[in-house]
Amino acid sequence: MLFRSDELKKMPVTACLILVNLIVFLITDFTGGTENTVHMIACGAGYGPLITGAGEWYRVFTSMFLHFGISHLANNMLVLFVLGQRLEPAVGGVRYLLIYLLSGFGGNVISLGLEMQSSNYAVSAGASGAVFGVMGAMIYVILRNKGRVADLSIKKMMIMAAFSLYFGFTSTGVDNAAHVGGLICGFLAALLLYHPGKGTVRMIRKTEP
Repeated sequence: MLFRSDELKKMPVTACLILVNLIVFLITDFTGGTENTVHMIACGAGYGPLITGAGEWYRVFTSMFLHFGISHLANNMLVLFVLGQRLEPAVGGVRYLLIYLLSGFGGNVISLGLEMQSSNYAVSAGASGAVFGVMGAMIYVILRNKGRVADLSIKKMMIMAAFSLYFGFTSTGVDNAAHVGGLICGFLAALLLYHPGKGTVRMIRKTEP
């Protein structure tokens, strides 16, 4: 089994996101190949001229669930699994899903904006922006919880973020703008959505003398 039942109870949204990404990958691979650029565009990958020129703005969203090859998918889902099982219980499933989607969307929009400025367009796909958003949100949540959530400290998270960004900037064919944009959007989304202690009611049991 991919997930134990006790893990699923703590991270149902994370499990569903991983499952959706896996299903989309398999369908895309069997219908034409996940490393076939033309097929990826037909499936909804991001491409600036089609987004802004043809008005296909849905690509900013659909590209979040497409991946170029199995290693691309595996890397993103591994990080999502590791961070998701810690962030989702801390912020709640609905807030966690919003952080994921807003980060992926925001990262893609920032990447598109930079491409439009430089007129240097590339086909883009992947959940990296959303995953970096989860990373950014995790940093904020840890800061709000005195430097630690579960077994993650702020030092560990900063090292993970720095290493992930370094790996992207030293590799070719990586949408670093989406990574940085997603990281920032995730931090800001958590800032807006995560308010520990608010809305809680203290229950006091009274006993008869």
